[in-house]
Amino acid sequence: MKQTKYKRILLKLSGESLQGKQNYGHDVEVLRSYAEQIKRIQEMGTEIGIVIGGGNIFRGIQGADRGFDRVKGDQMGMLATIINSLALQSALESIGVKCK
Repeated sequence: MKQTKYKRILLKLSGESLQGKQNYGHDVEVLRSYAEQIKRIQEMGTEIGIVIGGGNIFRGIQGADRGFDRVKGDQMGMLATIINSLALQSALESIGVKCK
């Protein structure tokens, strides 16, 4: 396997990208593809920190437009981020990638 020149990277993934062609939620194929790509990078010796958004589930500013308190809307968006991180963690673990 080819060695990479980077020891560590920070990968930012859009929550919206997780929905694939769907209008909402998670596309299992997108999650699987991300997991496989992350695994390949890890196998090259790179440590990966991942930041993931929650836009596929909830956006605080849109919630405010629908009558949610802005702070509550932002908190709901943060929970959506946690949901996405758990989905990605599950996809990674299912192909043997240790992560936390």
